[in-house]
Amino acid sequence: MAGARRRARVIALKALYEVDSVRHDRDETLTRLLADERLSEENAAFARELVSGVIQNKEKIDLNIQNFAPAWPIEQIPVVDRNILRLAIFEILLDNKVPVKVAINEAVELAKTFGSDNSSKFVNGVLGSVSALVTR
Repeated sequence: MAGARRRARVIALKALYEVDSVRHDRDETLTRLLADERLSEENAAFARELVSGVIQNKEKIDLNIQNFAPAWPIEQIPVVDRNILRLAIFEILLDNKVPVKVAINEAVELAKTFGSDNSSKFVNGVLGSVSALVTR
C-alpha cells in the first residue's frame, strides 16, 4: 500500500511541477500522467485530490513557505523543491489524512529522488518548522 501511495505522490508532484513550470492544464496533465501509471482508482483519486488541494490552496501554502524559509523568495526556490513543499504542507496543514511524520518522510524521499543534493535537508528543515503549527 505504501508503495502505491508513494507512486500517487510522485504523479502528483510531476503534475504540480509541470503546471508550475510550463503552465500546462492541470487536468490534462494529470490524466496523461495517470494513464502512464497503473494505480488503483483509490490511489489515482488520491493523486487528483493532492493536486487539486495544492492548487486550490497555493496562496496559503506559499505563505507558509515564505514564513518558514524567509531567506528564499518563493520564486527562487527550485521548482521541484517548491512543489514538494507545497504537497507536504497541504498534507500536513490542510488535508490531515496522514500523520505528520509520514508526510514529512514522504516529502524527504521525494526530495532525495527528484531534488538536488541539498533538497532533502532543505525540505526536512522547512517541514520540521511547519509541523510545529499542527495541533492534532
